[in-house]
Amino acid sequence: MYIKSLLTIFSLSLITSIFGQQPQLDPSKQYEVAGVGFYNLENLFDTIVDPDTNKILQDDFTPFGKKNFNSQKYYQKLDKLSEVISKLGTKYIPDGLAILGVSEIENRAVLEDLAATAKLKSRNYKIVHHESPDARGIDVGLLYNPKYFEVLNSKVFHLETYKEKDTVKHFRTRDQLLVTGKLNGERIHIIVAHWPSRRGGEKRSAPRRIAAGELARSIVDSILVAEPKAKIIFTGDLNDDPVNKSVKIAMHTVSKIKKVKEGTLYNPMETFYKNGIGTLAWRGAWNLFDQLILSPNLITKDNDFDTYKFFKAVVFNEEFLKNSTGNFKGYPHRTYVGPNFINGYSDHFPVFMLLVKERK
Repeated sequence: MYIKSLLTIFSLSLITSIFGQQPQLDPSKQYEVAGVGFYNLENLFDTIVDPDTNKILQDDFTPFGKKNFNSQKYYQKLDKLSEVISKLGTKYIPDGLAILGVSEIENRAVLEDLAATAKLKSRNYKIVHHESPDARGIDVGLLYNPKYFEVLNSKVFHLETYKEKDTVKHFRTRDQLLVTGKLNGERIHIIVAHWPSRRGGEKRSAPRRIAAGELARSIVDSILVAEPKAKIIFTGDLNDDPVNKSVKIAMHTVSKIKKVKEGTLYNPMETFYKNGIGTLAWRGAWNLFDQLILSPNLITKDNDFDTYKFFKAVVFNEEFLKNSTGNFKGYPHRTYVGPNFINGYSDHFPVFMLLVKERK
């Protein structure tokens, strides 16, 4: 019988020694493991002046702009990011993640350059990308390994909000990207998002993120109406924590598997946040903006792994990704501090999760 090999088959003895937590697996069985993640790439721009003069930030990332961003720095940035992506999930899955949502990219070309780097080329990552109307000129996208994931279709959803005291001019932000495909033959939906920032203050900007959460929930609900048993993964940089209204209320998330039911979504990142683990830091406080949220059909309460089910979430905060000294010791080692290029990775840690199913 032909079985497309999805990453690595693990025995229970190995997988429990790695995870040491629920759900429980049967020691007499073997399991297939797939990795799905998200990474904010922190302003992955090329060095070309954009003809759209409204995209001012893009022009900062050119040899003539404020960042003095040239080809050497661009390729150093690609090398750093590819180092991280090449290591995501390999502690558990030698071939790395099957699917990776990304944000803060300028265009498709930068993802093509990233996928072509020496550290990633062998994986043959393919790309899903749509241009969005964001005022900063940044988009979301998806990298996927075609050995394990087949794209069936993709579309974007625009967030309709307005600037204060202006009912004509739209607030320009990132679209939410929906990709439907087959993960080793199983139909699955991936939504990648980058919600409006906290610029202007958290309280003042919160309505925009609540609107983004409502849009995300409407996308999920529209899928569930058509496919009541749909497996949906929502991921992205939400610019809010798992406990904020945009997530808890607008998306109707819960943090415990036992509370998952029809109409709710499971957010494993909330537990990380409540335990003081974040993906970015600001003025001495940690936030967990980078999240993975799942529909009920990806959750098992009875340890049934007949199809792919959620097993574990990970905040990838390895030491090499952190500042090792100074006032920001332990923070993500980013690319720029102000106008100064410090040759780091990103101002966010990536996140990923493992899906497990029994091998028949």
